[in-house]
Parts: sequence; C-alpha cells; structure tokens
Amino acid sequence: MIRHLVLFKLNEGVERDEPCVLAGVKAFEELDGVVPELEFWECAWNITDRPIAYDFAINSAVADREALKRYIEHPAHQAAAGQWREFATWVIADYEF
Repeated sequence: MIRHLVLFKLNEGVERDEPCVLAGVKAFEELDGVVPELEFWECAWNITDRPIAYDFAINSAVADREALKRYIEHPAHQAAAGQWREFATWVIADYEF
C-alpha cells in the first residue's frame, strides 16, 4: 500500500470561505467513490492556528505505484487539483506502508 499525503497552504489573502476555495474543497470531497484506485480517502481543514501549519490536508491510500499513477492522472483528480492551483500551494509525500 502507498500512503499519499498532501498539505495545502492557501495563498496570501485567500480565505477559506471564498467561493473558489469552497468549490475546490467540494471537488476533493467528491473524489471519494469516483476514483476507483482510492482505497482510503479523507480530507479536512486544519484545526490549529499555528503559523507553521498548513491549511488543508488530504490523507489517502492506494494499492501500489501503478494505482498512484492512475489516481494522479484521473480526470477528476486533475480537475480538482487544477482548481487548487488557482489559490494554494502544496507539498506531497508518498510512501509505502
């Protein structure tokens, strides 16, 4: 199994309740059940206000590297990630467990 973690930081001046952000969150929430490779999926807002913290997180799991590649290339994932490119930056970690 591969864990796929993504931490998002909203760009300066962007707020969680902006329509584009709400649409981006909805797009990620809707990936569960749409992308067959996802064996585990959760996403949520960070609940702490520490300056070092990121704003939003995705925690997911896929079977193997091929499944990860298919997930990343899936049109629904590409569309959701494309929305976030407009208002956030992120870091990713993929590891076997």
